[in-house]
Amino acid sequence: MSLGVLFPGQGSQFVGMGADLFEARPDLLGDRSDQILGWSLREMCLEGPEQDLTRTEHAQPALFALSYALWEILAEALLSQPAGAAGHSLGEYTALTAAGGVGYETALDVVARRGKAMAAAADLEPSGMAALIGADEDLAMSIATRRQEDGGRLEVANINAPGQVVLAGGADDINWVVAYARDLGVRRAIPLKVAGAFHSSFMKLAADEVAGALAEIEVDRLAFPVWSNTTATQHDPGTVPELLIRQMVSPVRFSDCLLGMADAGIDTFVHVGPGDVTAGMARRSVENSTVVVVSAIDDIPAAVEVIGTMA
Repeated sequence: MSLGVLFPGQGSQFVGMGADLFEARPDLLGDRSDQILGWSLREMCLEGPEQDLTRTEHAQPALFALSYALWEILAEALLSQPAGAAGHSLGEYTALTAAGGVGYETALDVVARRGKAMAAAADLEPSGMAALIGADEDLAMSIATRRQEDGGRLEVANINAPGQVVLAGGADDINWVVAYARDLGVRRAIPLKVAGAFHSSFMKLAADEVAGALAEIEVDRLAFPVWSNTTATQHDPGTVPELLIRQMVSPVRFSDCLLGMADAGIDTFVHVGPGDVTAGMARRSVENSTVVVVSAIDDIPAAVEVIGTMA
């Protein structure tokens, strides 16, 4: 059995998440994190309100911090390192931190700056994202191209799993694809509750801001492979900053990451962090894989038993 670890991205947050983690890891989730963020992580996660926690500048660092803290507790229960890791969008930072490429506090600072930059970029003009149900990458690309040829700004933003592709674009572009989904050959197009057109050219200014933050860090050797959202191949420490910048304006190729992990021999995946979104993507992308979810400390004993590496 070869283990791959998966970390969630924005959208998995909910008020009340991480209550057990705040009690177990105050060293990671206490005063020092609050100093870096400039707001109370505990209060935001446990009390909200939801509209505040959902804001990009809050959701991203909150999910990163809780997912990483949960990973550290899980890692103590494993007899060996995983064979690889990947994270969805924001989760790529968690994966790289889990692999030792970046220190926790350094990564939290970068993620906080990323969230602020993406929120600011989203505020510049109305934009959004829509999930295409029953569409593959080729169909999604043809729809985006057709809209671009008509003067619109529609781009492929996420390839999450077979039949799960997300487009990003201006508000009018998203309204168009939702209204004409069936005519375009899509079973349904669902607008997503996000602040803007992430992983598209709409995030160019945010990418420039994140480039400045990433220029200040040095990525160490990774303890285990981490797959890049952008290339769907294993990261080289020397190109991590460049690929994280490209990730801001390029499609998240998460399904391809999962298939690449499977090709490398990984047959068991564990989602680590709030929710279970990446678990569903793994089940749909990699046939006959074993998938477990660790979204709270209490999930760890059963997960480790399934993984087969009980300490």
